[in-house]
Amino acid sequence: MQYNEILALSVKSFLILISAFLVPVQTFCQSQLPPQFLDGKTIVFISNAPGARPIMQWEGIAKEVHPAVVEAGGDPVAYYELEEVTLSEEIQRAYASTFSQRLIRNILIITRTSNGDFYTNILEYSGNESIINPTSPWSLHSGDIKTLKESLIAAGKGRRSKNLMPLDVPTFLPPLVGGQQSANSTAASSIPVSARFVAKNPLNLDIFKLGIPLSGASGETALLTRYRYDLYGKSEEEALAAQKAEKANLERIFDQYYPHQTEFLTEIRSDDQLIDDRIQFVLTRVEGREADLMESMGLNPSGLNNPDRIVVKYYIKFLVRNELYIGPKWDADPDGQIALVNFLKNLQIAP
Repeated sequence: MQYNEILALSVKSFLILISAFLVPVQTFCQSQLPPQFLDGKTIVFISNAPGARPIMQWEGIAKEVHPAVVEAGGDPVAYYELEEVTLSEEIQRAYASTFSQRLIRNILIITRTSNGDFYTNILEYSGNESIINPTSPWSLHSGDIKTLKESLIAAGKGRRSKNLMPLDVPTFLPPLVGGQQSANSTAASSIPVSARFVAKNPLNLDIFKLGIPLSGASGETALLTRYRYDLYGKSEEEALAAQKAEKANLERIFDQYYPHQTEFLTEIRSDDQLIDDRIQFVLTRVEGREADLMESMGLNPSGLNNPDRIVVKYYIKFLVRNELYIGPKWDADPDGQIALVNFLKNLQIAP
């Protein structure tokens, strides 16, 4: 074989070898953190399945991942439990107001599912009450928290961050209570909420229709709930099947306990569209720690036997006046069906 032929083969082999190494480099670049994450403040939400093993509290997860988020180039200014922020549309709207005042740019959501896996999603802050937009997030899946931290750091390698003074330790701000920031909060001291909770029944239920949102049809403010540990990753088929079963169950309950007009809401509609269709009332379902729910609705939870009990509470939103009617009696229950029946029975108590 001639020298030139040997040289050509050597060069060809070398190029093949180099190209083999270039493919993973290109793939790695595609997995790098989004540019806006490296140039702006970030709020971190954590949703942690209580049944996941090993047992971890959401604050513990925050403390574990904070150094990795900072090393990756982020500027995490506050950590919140996702379920606290999504207690109700009114509470979520108040948080959004706080984030806008603080000029937040990014939302990082860490979801730990029941099998112990971690799902990390980064989205731009929407600037409104939905908090996030229905766009594709930057995502990361990790089998454990150690891998999560390593992957975050690797995703930020080789990228220059403009976040020059991130906090050394995670910040946990007090939750919003009754639509306002707690007095000892370092954030905005007072956040008005346009709607208010009323501990009685609404009038004119016999005149206007009651809208009943089904899962996946409660509006843009529901986008954030998709990242809850119990809802994350459900397919469209699973969601539709669940919605159909939900409607059948609700129809049975309302036929028995509610004598007025109803309309099931299977698609997103604005308040104006609902009012035009004579739907002035909308049933709302919230779930969370009982003490948190009572405080968020302006009630005193001191008499509860178990304030940490996870319960479901229903209330009615009066669209025209933006008032929230929770009923004359506290009727929350761990069983959502029992909570609904209790609420509908209490609607028949005379004002």
